[in-house]
Amino acid sequence: MQVPLSILMYRRVIARPDPLFPDIIEADRFAQHLRLLRRWFQVLPLEQAVRRLKERSLPSRAACITFDGGYADHADVALPLLQRFGLPATFFVATGYLDGGYSWTDAVIELVRNAPGPRLNLARCGFGAYDVACPVRRRAVIDMLLAALGTLPPVERLERVHAMARRTTPTMLSSDQLIALHRAGMDIGGHTVNQHSLATLSNAEARAEIGNGRARLEEIVQAPVRLFAYPNGKPGEDFEKRHANMLRSAGFDAAVTTASGAARADCDPYELPRFTPWDRSSGGFLLRMGSNLLSAA
Repeated sequence: MQVPLSILMYRRVIARPDPLFPDIIEADRFAQHLRLLRRWFQVLPLEQAVRRLKERSLPSRAACITFDGGYADHADVALPLLQRFGLPATFFVATGYLDGGYSWTDAVIELVRNAPGPRLNLARCGFGAYDVACPVRRRAVIDMLLAALGTLPPVERLERVHAMARRTTPTMLSSDQLIALHRAGMDIGGHTVNQHSLATLSNAEARAEIGNGRARLEEIVQAPVRLFAYPNGKPGEDFEKRHANMLRSAGFDAAVTTASGAARADCDPYELPRFTPWDRSSGGFLLRMGSNLLSAA
């Protein structure tokens, strides 16, 4: 009998709801998720779950909790809640953003969110002037800019973002926060250095991103890093079989993707699917969790 594994994927857990981004998980909703997971599921550390998945020794309703990106709120907001409910998690961290870093998407969001007045003029940066007089319009401008910038090569994109947002508030973990996560019993996983899609890089560049990111994490936490999350994570689009082979050759135990679903014993351990039930109601959360497991049974 194959017992499937649900690997939950989170990105940010913010202290309070964000009117511009109501879908981002806030502390109260994350606490609700953890309460339900502790009551109805067997939450395991990812490294243990991957091993037991292969051995076909998983308990029923097995689940893992993972985070991508290395945001400071992982330590400030998510960690205290995980400790409160006594649940383990794995944090996948891109090392190039540690100690004062921020993502280009965060820079754009902050620029538009904090724009004074009803109009934002970005003509000098190759865009136009936009009406941002209300939250709905601000969100529309953010979505437009993220979509436009997302199509650019990474170097050009960063140049455009830096021209638009000259001062940006850091949003990522510090090395001390990363150590605190590790000392609290949380697993730390690799996520490259710069969080570029591996499929856009040469083989040499991809190996360097994987290896250098892992080496930096191991230097900071003084422990082996055996798990990996592909940046962006769509199979065939953001990574390919050659990248899974790189991870296997480098001695990683497993890698997770952003492909939706539950993992089975016959899944490639270097292409494990993940899943996030975003439902606000407890019933919706449990129903979606159950459906995810049944889809892989």
